[in-house]
Amino acid sequence: MPRKAVVAVVIGNWLEFYDFIVYTFFAVMIGEAFFPGGNATAKLLASLATFGAGFLTRPIGAAIIGAYADRAGRRAALTVTILLMAIGSALVGLTPSYDQIGIAAPMLLVFARLIQGFSCGGEVGPATTYLLESAPHKKRALFTAWQSYSQSLAAIVGSLIGLVLASTLSKHDLYSWGWRVPFLLGIVIAPVGLYIRRRLPDTIEKHEAHESSLAVLSHLARHHIRTVLLGILVVCGGTVSTYVFNYMNTYAITTLHLSATIGTSLTLTGAIASIVGLTIGVWADQFGRKPVFVGVRLLYIALTYPGFLLITAAGSTPGLIIGVNMALNFVSSIATGGLYALLSEAFPKAVRSSGVSILYAFSVAIFGATTQFVIAWLISVTGNPLVPGLYMMAANLVMVGAVILITRHDEVDRELREAIAAEAVAEGGTGA
Repeated sequence: MPRKAVVAVVIGNWLEFYDFIVYTFFAVMIGEAFFPGGNATAKLLASLATFGAGFLTRPIGAAIIGAYADRAGRRAALTVTILLMAIGSALVGLTPSYDQIGIAAPMLLVFARLIQGFSCGGEVGPATTYLLESAPHKKRALFTAWQSYSQSLAAIVGSLIGLVLASTLSKHDLYSWGWRVPFLLGIVIAPVGLYIRRRLPDTIEKHEAHESSLAVLSHLARHHIRTVLLGILVVCGGTVSTYVFNYMNTYAITTLHLSATIGTSLTLTGAIASIVGLTIGVWADQFGRKPVFVGVRLLYIALTYPGFLLITAAGSTPGLIIGVNMALNFVSSIATGGLYALLSEAFPKAVRSSGVSILYAFSVAIFGATTQFVIAWLISVTGNPLVPGLYMMAANLVMVGAVILITRHDEVDRELREAIAAEAVAEGGTGA
């Protein structure tokens, strides 16, 4: 059951974030295809603003699908999200350019982003809670870390495809049709994920669920609003870091004036380093969620500023830039290992999916939607290439403070104590 749960969640979650993240890799090309006139910066900002539109529907999807998962079950919600994401991905990949259909092109692009945002907002809560509730009690951080693993895998696959396209296609072909290939490839995975998810056993019983979605949201608002607000601040640091790292492809092209191949390599190697860091991050099962997270995150903050000084220094080689970016990704991911377990355990089972969905979606809507646009705008206004690093440092300081304040719910503490006691009795009986 745990292995099946991991496979089912990873496939669907990978698709959700693959389609969402891959947009950032090709933001420059999408700007050229859908937004006429203006200079290159104006087109890029228009493309990033459209990317941000997808975050507007994330909180709506989180509230509707997250509450649905607490009422009808995790499996039902996970089936809905993968279908919606496939539709959004198809629209992005198949919509003709502005030169072909005029103003309808950017309108369809925005509509596709709204669908993807709605679906992605509803995916995180059910997927994370399903992993937590399927996991052995002593391995919850290990299992919920697959939420982050799947996001890093999405970045790796998207980067590999982008690297192949940038290396094999001419600039004209890459800008005219090559950027569409990753979106169309993502559609192929949807039927596989749907097939597996529909056959999963659920992790919430009927007697544990609320009778209506309104009852779920009402209970959450009355009894867990503090946890939701702290959770939003917890997620902000990771969100800003994630979207800065995903922006490194565009940053390399527009600010560091490197090739698209090197830019894509930055994202690819950074995602690989994240996978390694997440593996170490499961120490949270042995040493506790907060000690591992706070200690490593403070180290990450301390390394960010000198790291960006090296990335932007005159004479820095592509190899050095890639190495520094990998190091920052690695340290950041160590701290993320137990984060999803920490957030999930802050809620009782009856509102866990909706609670995690809403706090995550609101945080990503606020900080994910704005990070890349704000960074691009600040760099164009100030001319300071250190902006991404400074922005990450500020967001992660807020994150550390919120992690210190958030607490595990009493119901979860009781479940863990009972499970550990039962395991001890079982082991004693076996020994006798």
